[in-house]
Amino acid sequence: MTWLDLPEDTAFGLANLPYGVFSRSGQEPRVGIAVGSFVLDAGTLAEAAGAAFAPVLWGPSLNPFLAAGRETWSLVREKVTEWLTDAAHRELVTPHLLPLAEVRLHLPFEVADYVDFYSNEHHAVNAGKIFRVAGTDTDALTPNWKHLPIAYHGRAGTVVASGTPIVRPSGQRKPRNEETPTYGPSLRLDIEAEVGFVVGTPSALGEQVRADAFEDHVFGVCLVNDWSARDIQAWEYQPLGPFLGKSFATSVSPWIVPLEALRHARVAAPPQDPEPLPYLRCDADWGLDLGLEIRLNGHVVARPPFATQYWTAPQQLAHLTVNGASLRTGDLFASGTVSGPEKEQRGSLLELSWGGREPFDLPDGSQRTFLEDGDEVIITATAPGPDGARIGFGEVAGRVVPAVTEEK
Repeated sequence: MTWLDLPEDTAFGLANLPYGVFSRSGQEPRVGIAVGSFVLDAGTLAEAAGAAFAPVLWGPSLNPFLAAGRETWSLVREKVTEWLTDAAHRELVTPHLLPLAEVRLHLPFEVADYVDFYSNEHHAVNAGKIFRVAGTDTDALTPNWKHLPIAYHGRAGTVVASGTPIVRPSGQRKPRNEETPTYGPSLRLDIEAEVGFVVGTPSALGEQVRADAFEDHVFGVCLVNDWSARDIQAWEYQPLGPFLGKSFATSVSPWIVPLEALRHARVAAPPQDPEPLPYLRCDADWGLDLGLEIRLNGHVVARPPFATQYWTAPQQLAHLTVNGASLRTGDLFASGTVSGPEKEQRGSLLELSWGGREPFDLPDGSQRTFLEDGDEVIITATAPGPDGARIGFGEVAGRVVPAVTEEK
């Protein structure tokens, strides 16, 4: 219970308490916590309360707080919950609650490195059938897919806050029926609905992080849209994988939901066959029962279920460090496209339009295969919390604007 007047159906209740960075007009960005329709100015409240952890909650990013580690994360969550539930703190807390509608939200953390995985079997099978083969599901997967979590290194400098306009990228494109490539704006601009994991506690170079150490290093979860230029990607990706078709923009949601808020969302991951190698084994259930929703120009086009992920976040973390690569505070690794077995659960337009061969309808009478200039995509998600509560992640949004380069 709380002395705050929170709607029963709020996605930002006391079971959640996600962290972000906000600013008011004329002020510098600083750390905030979403509570109902308010943002709690965490740093100024902690200072007013004389809390020893106050210095790590001053903006302009979450990185000092992330670097403080699991003990501090739990302590802050415990104290904030106490401040919001014990009416004796009401007078202290109230001046530090600001209406969300009156603040601007920012990129919540400084991104150190960005890794994007390819860990959903439904998406991988669909992509394999679209791009490579027309055989069985097994034929559509690459030989290594069920032995390791496949990934590529993205570009940290182009991870942007939700709401940032997405400039249509330009590059080389070569359709299969053309002899030579041409240059110009991407004609097959796409989305990828994903879930991101934010690293707090770093690791040393040369150290392997075990899957069961996941909670010691990862602070929380956000939503990701890894925008993709499919035509640029198709021409460039062999033999080294994605590059310019991915690196132009990756959007993240403004709120980072702590792992501690997701205990009721944890489920068993899908069975893995063959059994992973020892370093990828994890005894704890780290599938997450998140329900994503993708809206294109306000219309729901898909509802992907995150519980279908074949490779879990602890396995991804173990794999990305097994060669001794170090973790840094602010590292972001994303799940890869989230898709389910049904058509209405596909997490990319590539799948929804089956490579552009099956256009789908929008309520205004128009059709889409890939994104047009002016299109806006909004991805949201919720997860189960305690006592029937829902945990919300906010939204990750972006609108496509025309390319700025001229043909060369």
